Amino acid sequence: MAEETGQEKTEDPTPKRLREAREKGDIPRSKELNATALLLAAAGAMLLFGTSAAQRTAAMMAANFELSREELFDSRLMLIHFGASVQEMIWAVLGFMVMVALAALIGPIALGGLNFSADSIQPKMSRLNPLAGLKRMFSVKALVELAKAFAKFVLVAAFAITVLTILTPELFALGGQDVRVAIAHAVELVGWSFLVISSSLILISLVDIPFQLHDYSEKLKMTLQEVKDEMKNTEGKPEVKGRIRQMQREIAQRQMMTEVPTADVVITNPTHYAIALKYVSGDRDAPIVVAKGADFVALKIREIAKEHDVPVLSTPPLARALYYSTEIDQEVPSALYKAVAQVLAYVFQLKRFKANQSEKPVPLRDKDINIPQDYQHE
Repeated sequence: MAEETGQEKTEDPTPKRLREAREKGDIPRSKELNATALLLAAAGAMLLFGTSAAQRTAAMMAANFELSREELFDSRLMLIHFGASVQEMIWAVLGFMVMVALAALIGPIALGGLNFSADSIQPKMSRLNPLAGLKRMFSVKALVELAKAFAKFVLVAAFAITVLTILTPELFALGGQDVRVAIAHAVELVGWSFLVISSSLILISLVDIPFQLHDYSEKLKMTLQEVKDEMKNTEGKPEVKGRIRQMQREIAQRQMMTEVPTADVVITNPTHYAIALKYVSGDRDAPIVVAKGADFVALKIREIAKEHDVPVLSTPPLARALYYSTEIDQEVPSALYKAVAQVLAYVFQLKRFKANQSEKPVPLRDKDINIPQDYQHE
């Protein structure tokens, strides 16, 4: 994309770009960290279990060299001795193998975390492209890898020469020691030498890890156009989003209109606003707004109310106050309780009058309804 548009990749990768890279198995890794973890674990295992492993091995070999003539020519006994020897060797190296296996698992996930992707193990013909291979061979990353390899050679050689120089007297002294003591001592010397030499790779890892993180971030960087395209694809184009919002409003209005016939009263402006209220005794503490709207929506609410004999009462101050202070399926504010109660009381009296159960109520006037100053709108 950058080559096609001529734009430079200057933008940091977005969370979506990072997530897609992980799904493809593309995460930061450091071979030097993995190798260092394995070698240090092996050195530590040798120091912890080396002497015991050497003693078990020596005892197993001694036992096999002490077999009698009858045992040597008895195939059944030889099979038993072979099984015992194998079992002894497994126990001898078990601790070593467990520590190395744990290091092999922990090392790769220390940088980049645990990740499994089937896409990364699928065969890709692009990996067999000789031109791409030449490009990788002469890239900046290849140059860095060459520098790391040379630095590793120099460091490991320097540490090895230093360790061998220091331990030379002890190495020559092994020849004058008892065999069992010499084996244990030799294992200890090899373990410490291995640990010191392996520790030299820590310096390489400390340089390689920041480089791998930087290289990974640079590889996933995006152009400004790519960021814009991703935002469009993720959030949708403005015209599509506008259409979706319009459809959502239409659906909400249709649902709202189905509640108008259940209302107790519709309060109007009389033409600009319409608010349908419903009160169920014991269900809620106060009346709720089941529908509201302005202009065309208000007209539709009034039409539905008249079709279903829902009282329509024109009280402009209260209509404006309710329109600006409430939402659908929300209780009316406590400051408007008294005003709404006056309207509902009048409506209920009007219903009883129509049912010949009471006298005709006195018409409710706007000045009789007290609207708090904070809820008055022009």
